[in-house]
Amino acid sequence: MDHTEILTRYTASFIDELSKNGVTDAVISPGSRSTPLAYLFAENEMIKEWVILDERSAAFFALGLAKKTKRPVVIVCTSGTAAANYFPAIVEAYYSRVPLVVLTADRPHELRDVGAPQAIEQIKLYGDYVKWFHEMALPEATPKMLHYVRSKAARASHIASQGNAGPVHLNFPFREPLLPDLSIDNLWGDQNTQSTAPLMEGSKLIDENQVSQLLKKLKSKAKGLIVCGPQTEDRLAEAITELAAAWRIPVLADPLSQIRAGNHNKDMVIEGYDAFLRNEKIREQLRPDYIIRFGAMPVSKAYLFYVQQHTETFQIVVDNNIGFREPAGNQTEFVFSDPVQFCRILSEQADYSLNPDDHWLKLWLNMNRIAKKQLTTGSNGNITEGEAVRGLLDVIPNESALYIGNSMAVRDLDTFFMTTSKKVSVLANRGANGIDGMVSSAVGAAATNGPVTLVLGDLSFYHDMNGLLAAKHYNLNLIILLINNNGGGIFSFLPQASDKKHFEALFGTPVDIEFKQAITMYGGHYEQPKTEEDLKKALNKSYQHQGLSVVEIHTLREDNVKWHQEKWETIQQEILESED
Repeated sequence: MDHTEILTRYTASFIDELSKNGVTDAVISPGSRSTPLAYLFAENEMIKEWVILDERSAAFFALGLAKKTKRPVVIVCTSGTAAANYFPAIVEAYYSRVPLVVLTADRPHELRDVGAPQAIEQIKLYGDYVKWFHEMALPEATPKMLHYVRSKAARASHIASQGNAGPVHLNFPFREPLLPDLSIDNLWGDQNTQSTAPLMEGSKLIDENQVSQLLKKLKSKAKGLIVCGPQTEDRLAEAITELAAAWRIPVLADPLSQIRAGNHNKDMVIEGYDAFLRNEKIREQLRPDYIIRFGAMPVSKAYLFYVQQHTETFQIVVDNNIGFREPAGNQTEFVFSDPVQFCRILSEQADYSLNPDDHWLKLWLNMNRIAKKQLTTGSNGNITEGEAVRGLLDVIPNESALYIGNSMAVRDLDTFFMTTSKKVSVLANRGANGIDGMVSSAVGAAATNGPVTLVLGDLSFYHDMNGLLAAKHYNLNLIILLINNNGGGIFSFLPQASDKKHFEALFGTPVDIEFKQAITMYGGHYEQPKTEEDLKKALNKSYQHQGLSVVEIHTLREDNVKWHQEKWETIQQEILESED
């Protein structure tokens, strides 16, 4: 067996095994050293290949695709700095628990550290930001080595998905010649349709004794609160709202909790808390006896102030697997259990003498009613950023996905995303909260079925404009609401904004770009409405358009700050007057 056949059988066995373990998509960036992997992924009928030229964009594309499908997605690149360009997306995948299988091609060992071109140190390149690293053996095609390569493929897909999902990294040293032979007999090897290393993983469950201990701690506490931060478990919304109804306690639902949208009961859901928890007096009125939190820490900074003001509150954080996500530093009891099962067990204990306080629930519901009334009414003529998000949520299609950018975009979603019976899944890159890669992530999500709408600011858009190439190349349906305040709008809410000498250069950072020209370059449909009603019309038109559509609105940063502050102050004043 010559070198080419050995290389081919080794690599093909690895790829075949990935497909047997649930991998359906591979995102490939072009390069020479990765030729064996690229060729054989393209040849495999069970795995869809996506070719993205820029590795940074490719990795974020894969992140969005994996986030939407909840399956591991492979990324493939050549050796050298190509692999380094994956780093930002791998960091995000690690913190946001998204399964990626990272395959980097490499020079063979004899060409490392000797000045060979395109050879960098790729061993454990991503450090602690991957769940598992393995340096693959040089290709061999003996039965033992073909079993080895399959076992590593199976292990990679399992580790990426199991427990807290995340990225894994396998480094492939390849010697030249690199071109595989696609004509060899039995190219994919083992005809068994089963995985080489089948794996079953059970859920973590709490037992009756643990439930009893927990209920004893809650027995004398009347003012309870359920909080759900960013999470993607489809079944959890119904389980949490059933628990809230059984215990008669409010649910603070983060915009990324998947609780604000859907056909589950929302009678106990509080979505306007960010607007009124900004006030210290109101936070004091709402002193809780206990908090049960699911998911990551909520987006709202006002909620952070709330828990920091009540450090003595008994807090339980429920997570699927081990993870200590409690950035406020409050004393917390962690429960590592299937959160759906946890909710249902506690729901069955509704008759337990927890003594819920009906006035407590009515207090939250009344404040939420006031916030919603103020946030859903009024127009300012020329559209504001909050009104843009509000208008989008009025017309976004049922059974669709909303990918929300960081900085001001996700905060406006937090403020203006009211409960709806529409089924809208909300995705975001909230692991590391960066603004890079947002376009590519949304394009990756759009590579699956169903419409995807991306909302982001002009700086995020500028950071990742080359992500639009994949939307053009694959004619993907993506609607982008581009909120252009010509700079970093979120900084206008921070103390730095008072420094007129350095603020614009260091924080405002206007880019002064006519984005329409870039959108046209990528074959996108473009509109620029002026009012909230015109925005709705433009968005409805975009949802009928095939391919890329961008609806851009222009706002002024200083006006945006003033408008938001007036809304918050009006809400807080009405609440305080109603409680006197």
